[in-house]
Amino acid sequence: MGRHSLPDDAATGSTGEGRGSARRRTVALATALVLAVAGGTAIAVQRGLPTFSHSCAASAVRLDLVASPDVAPAVKAVADRARKEKITSDGSCMDVRVTARDSYKVAASFTSGAKPDFSVWIPDSSLWVDRAKDTSGSATVVTAGQVAASPIALAAVPATAKTLGWPQKTYTWAELAEATAQDGKGRLGSADPAHSAAGLLALSCIGRSAASRGPEGSTRTAALAKLLSQRVSDSDGQVAGTLARDNSAAETRDPRRNQAVVLSEQAAFAHNAARGAGQGVRLFYPKDGAAQLDFPYTMVREAGMSTNESRAAMRFLTLLGDPESVRVLAGQGFRTPGLPAVGPVASAAGGSSPQPYASATADPPSAQELQDALGMWTITVQSARLTTVVDASGSMAATVPGSGGRSRMEVTKASLLQALSQFTPEDEIGLWDFSTHLDGSRDYRRLVPTARLGDPAAGGRTQRDRLSAAFAALQPVPGGATGLFDTTLAAYKEATSTYARGKFNAVVLLTDGANEDPGSISRADLVAQLQKLTDPSKPVPLIAIAVGPDADKDEVQQIAKAAGGAGYQVNDPADIQAVILQAIMALGQAQHHG
Repeated sequence: MGRHSLPDDAATGSTGEGRGSARRRTVALATALVLAVAGGTAIAVQRGLPTFSHSCAASAVRLDLVASPDVAPAVKAVADRARKEKITSDGSCMDVRVTARDSYKVAASFTSGAKPDFSVWIPDSSLWVDRAKDTSGSATVVTAGQVAASPIALAAVPATAKTLGWPQKTYTWAELAEATAQDGKGRLGSADPAHSAAGLLALSCIGRSAASRGPEGSTRTAALAKLLSQRVSDSDGQVAGTLARDNSAAETRDPRRNQAVVLSEQAAFAHNAARGAGQGVRLFYPKDGAAQLDFPYTMVREAGMSTNESRAAMRFLTLLGDPESVRVLAGQGFRTPGLPAVGPVASAAGGSSPQPYASATADPPSAQELQDALGMWTITVQSARLTTVVDASGSMAATVPGSGGRSRMEVTKASLLQALSQFTPEDEIGLWDFSTHLDGSRDYRRLVPTARLGDPAAGGRTQRDRLSAAFAALQPVPGGATGLFDTTLAAYKEATSTYARGKFNAVVLLTDGANEDPGSISRADLVAQLQKLTDPSKPVPLIAIAVGPDADKDEVQQIAKAAGGAGYQVNDPADIQAVILQAIMALGQAQHHG
């Protein structure tokens, strides 16, 4: 690209300039553009270069362009104008054919090795260009400029926005996500971050915002991701359609309808334009900065572009930035790159002061932050298959300090029920309890077989209902001791023999003491047998949690490590829910990267 000049479409000027003046202007612009493209950027150049009046049929240069569906109509309108007004490149008219195609699908197509059927690509975000480079090599695509911009915000239906204090109250990303997803003020939805730049950028910003609030930020973000995954849409084109359609009580209460969603400002603009006055969304712009879609104009070198096509592509880029094209883009809700926010666009999208829609956008997430967010999303929303094994020995009746007189078992049950609420119907969970000689000569009982939470159970209930009842019914066994070793081996044998591919398989073991069954296998035997049972191709990590100050942390860590897992200790059983989620995220990411 660096060797090409600006297209010379001023051979017979109609502006009153002499031929030499027109040529000098073209050469000067060509030199500037070559330098800019060589540096990987695009510059603003003089618009309105003269065009020919002759027929374009014989000389038109065809340019196949693929654009994100949100910006494609505006780009097509500019392409239609180029044909209608016979705007030229190097004396030839331009025949720009615009196809709308999801950005994630285009990025994925670079992995196939097939030759692209387009010369120019305008995705909604540079993150897709980076992904294409990662899969096909940096020489394949090069960004020459930026077509438009649109910040990411949270769109709420009017009733929910009022409850959240719009427009006076402002939030950080983390505060806003938690307020809508967890406080009962609204059902929060998003497009799948694996398919949506808006979804992934928002998730990255939420993670960054949560991390700034302390060391538990990653756990809170994972918990939110788990909740969000239950209301996720496949693509950006679908997410706005999940919102409540009006302010009626029926729509507000319909569990299938979201009350708030992550959207770009432009998507909110389009949604409001279609809904009419009073029924549109209200936008919350996070006060710690909104990431934005940047719509990069990307040249695809492997498409085999000729010199004429390359020059036509650059000419079309300059056309997309002229005043008339800018008006077309603004009329469809897009901002102009590098310029201040346009009040009417933000207002029509649902923004209102003092929401910070005109403030500087957040620094874009780094490649590592995006990778971490996507990895966390992949792991936390991946279906899990967990065998939960709970200590029911007599010591679980001990009172937990500062809990208002509740026992260790009562606090543990409450934390487990909270954890259960964060799993989806596709997750498989079962329950065992254990104490010495709990079931004849065995130290353990299978209370609820491991099955999908959405599966039907007796009495018109589901597996989730059955588990909830079983958790609530757990009781310490008076005089019961901790039969830890035999139970751990039995649970791990069953989990490995019933391994489910495509899921995160694990055994979650909770105990408040060391092994107290003198007739059981030894710790050394247990470790050896666990190591023998582990299979790297079918990983089933053991998540062992020592509950309370009397639990043997070293013992659970050694046992867990033997089974490819990790051991933890919590003094307050109320922390069990957070630790389980943290462990799933950490061990799942380790499997993902491995």
